[in-house]
Amino acid sequence: MKENLLHFIWKLKLFSVNNLCSTLGEKIQIISVGTENFNSGPDFLNSKIEINGQLWAGNVEIHLNSSDWYVHQHEIDENYDSVILHVVWYHDIDVFRKNNNPISTLELKEFVSEELLENYKELFDKRKHWINCENSISTIDSFTLKNWIERLYFERLEQKANYFQKVLNTTNNNWEATLFVLLAKNFGLKINADAFLNTALSFDFSILRKVAHNQYQLEALLFGQAGLLVENIENEYFKQLQSDYNYLKVKFKLVSISKNEIQFFRLRPNNFPTIRLSQLASLYYKFQNLFSEIIEIERLVDFYAIFNVSTSHFWETHYTFNKESKKSTKKLTKSFIDLLLINTIIPLKFMYLKALGSTDYTSVISLIEQLKPEKNTIISKFNELKIKSNNAFETQALLQLKNEYCSKQLCLQCAIGKELLKP
Repeated sequence: MKENLLHFIWKLKLFSVNNLCSTLGEKIQIISVGTENFNSGPDFLNSKIEINGQLWAGNVEIHLNSSDWYVHQHEIDENYDSVILHVVWYHDIDVFRKNNNPISTLELKEFVSEELLENYKELFDKRKHWINCENSISTIDSFTLKNWIERLYFERLEQKANYFQKVLNTTNNNWEATLFVLLAKNFGLKINADAFLNTALSFDFSILRKVAHNQYQLEALLFGQAGLLVENIENEYFKQLQSDYNYLKVKFKLVSISKNEIQFFRLRPNNFPTIRLSQLASLYYKFQNLFSEIIEIERLVDFYAIFNVSTSHFWETHYTFNKESKKSTKKLTKSFIDLLLINTIIPLKFMYLKALGSTDYTSVISLIEQLKPEKNTIISKFNELKIKSNNAFETQALLQLKNEYCSKQLCLQCAIGKELLKP
């Protein structure tokens, strides 16, 4: 028996509530188990327990053994004076109040079914599994799974919103600047996310606005701040960027990041940082007030229209500054735009609605449900376990499930784990 399981059993009343009695033979009736306390003090607060016909209101403390009360020195902690019931798995010693009256103790092992313990043992089997419940997750009823998926997605949105809030704070609550920083990070994809983020944070957004009317100066700003203009390369385009950047560097007192932060290794050419930075520059050359544009629209087709941008002309025949390639128009693909929507636009719209005091997130849900399910190893693995995804709403929820619950062994906090444990 583990204490977190004991908490779980008490919280959900997964024991026989008929004929409950304390270790002293007192009849016990649970009116309310109380509210779980995640701070210091007793484990459950504001419980209501009837003991020998008398109603008590107070707190409940839970231990594996009664003697843990003294091990944790609760007898000298006034926070525990209000404990009305001591819930334990094994009773090995009586516990007393300051007035020498014993605290009623409920030994739960006498009232918990063997089936629940077997379910727990099976769920936390020591054998290696991708997730603990992989042999039984497909048996969960659709109603439970659907409700849990929805909650998981909003949990994920809240986590992203918390990070976005930190960025918003660094921009002095400038939503346009915040969008730029977050987009830059996602244009860098996984490998260059931090480098692109540092690039976006290395200068004030007002500088971008001042040069956004000139596409080449805009590219010079981004390439220069990313540390990509320090070499001596003999082509007219590169020399022009260097010249423009040196002018901007002096004018705005800019300090670029290290070139070593930008990675080309293990990237497909269309994802090279040079291509992505040029596309980002094209986007802001096209829309200087991008946040104002995207916050008003709700239709997926309108987002695709806004992000329908490509590189400047030089990059139609190049992937790097010093090597020419076959000519091709390098537009943002729909799949890349979907990533921007999933990871930046939709969470930012959610955060903005919250800031306005709105609780209607219908537009957010409608948009994410229109996007195709993501493809990655986690989603593929869930598919193998017969948990199919129909859209990005569901794949985002499953990523939250795997990363925040399954990988952290938090089955007792997961709706699926709770359902599987019930006798």
